[in-house]
Amino acid sequence: MLGIQEAATLLGVTMRTLRFYEDKGLIAPQRAGTTRIYSRREIGRMQLILRGKRLGFSIREIKDFLDLYDVDPEHQEQVRALKAKVGERIADLRKQKRAIDQTLEELLSIERQALAWLEGSPLRPIDG
Repeated sequence: MLGIQEAATLLGVTMRTLRFYEDKGLIAPQRAGTTRIYSRREIGRMQLILRGKRLGFSIREIKDFLDLYDVDPEHQEQVRALKAKVGERIADLRKQKRAIDQTLEELLSIERQALAWLEGSPLRPIDG
């Protein structure tokens, strides 16, 4: 059992972050008066939340995963939903990567052309 400051330090987040996820209904620390008490379960949920955010999932998607975990003791539905969302995220990231690669190549070409112009030499063909 940890207080909010200890939980925040352990997780590498601020106390405000913990209160935010509590307000969103993703975690529910116990209360001892006005003191929040974080159990191993809440720490684990926060680790999953932080991982989900790092991987680009929305708060709503993370909440859906956590809710499925609570109602599906064998975690079959949760894993199916996770697999589908991960597949969507992979497809999105691959699309973004292609766009970034294309933009990068175009910028590199412009950079080479500008350098050639500044050096007063004719424009050279782009090397791959």
